[in-house]
Amino acid sequence: MSNSLRFDLRHLRAFMAVADTLHFKKAAEALHMTQPALSRLIKGLEEGVGADLFERTTRQVALSRSGRLFLDECRAALSHLERGVQLAGRAAQGDIGRITIAYNDFSINGVLPQILETFKEAYPDIAVELIYMPSHHQHEALLDHRIDIGFMIGPVDLPGIETHRAAIENLVVILPRRHPLADRARLTLTELAEEKFILGTEEGWSTFRAHVFRLCLQAGFQPDIIQEASTSSGIFGLVAANMGISLYSDCVSRFRRDDITVVPLASPHERLETIAAWHSAYITPSCRLFRDLLSRELEG
Repeated sequence: MSNSLRFDLRHLRAFMAVADTLHFKKAAEALHMTQPALSRLIKGLEEGVGADLFERTTRQVALSRSGRLFLDECRAALSHLERGVQLAGRAAQGDIGRITIAYNDFSINGVLPQILETFKEAYPDIAVELIYMPSHHQHEALLDHRIDIGFMIGPVDLPGIETHRAAIENLVVILPRRHPLADRARLTLTELAEEKFILGTEEGWSTFRAHVFRLCLQAGFQPDIIQEASTSSGIFGLVAANMGISLYSDCVSRFRRDDITVVPLASPHERLETIAAWHSAYITPSCRLFRDLLSRELEG
């Protein structure tokens, strides 16, 4: 910690224990110390911070406004510190045995399974942890070193983040089987201006939604979103139920469904890029092996 701070981890852990219980006696018992010792730590912390962190009465203890703000930052700081300890340990051990890979709907339904299969055949002793994570959440996870590799919608321009194109796929229209446009060989976005759209939720699909909105606005209209779903299968199910239409990448052809029709978009510019990304400042041995294999597979 900085020399300007007049408190240490003991003070922070004491503060968080009291903040969690709002009871000095219970907090002291949880920390295996006496209540007077805990009170001294809290008093020292408040003096170091320069603010009262708790509002005390004879009957109850409550966080002050300063205390609530300080608690949020303490939790974040301790989380980062614990992550730092883990990273240091992994780096010291070489971390040759594990890699954490995040993926979104398009990558797991597209290019990623084959890449994972090839990697596991080449390096069977490396454990691969897969985490589903929307593209915009992967950005934060890479910057915080919570994942080693992310497969997401590109392009991405983030400090310290390197990328490699994993796939470039055409966009398609997903229609109910009996939709009037279902027998068309190709469609333009302009022809969809009056349709009801089904898209992924903002929480999980914000990057793809922004892509869809941008393309539709370029075609002269704003999509009328009638329903939302959190997963690809949910989107397909709503389309099959004749609730509306949707846009997706042509990796949807890997799904076998008889209740929806997939029609390509006519414009070659309306495409979706999937990238692999990693933090250049944190390349573990396992991550380096995966990155090198990825380059060979995608460029070969």
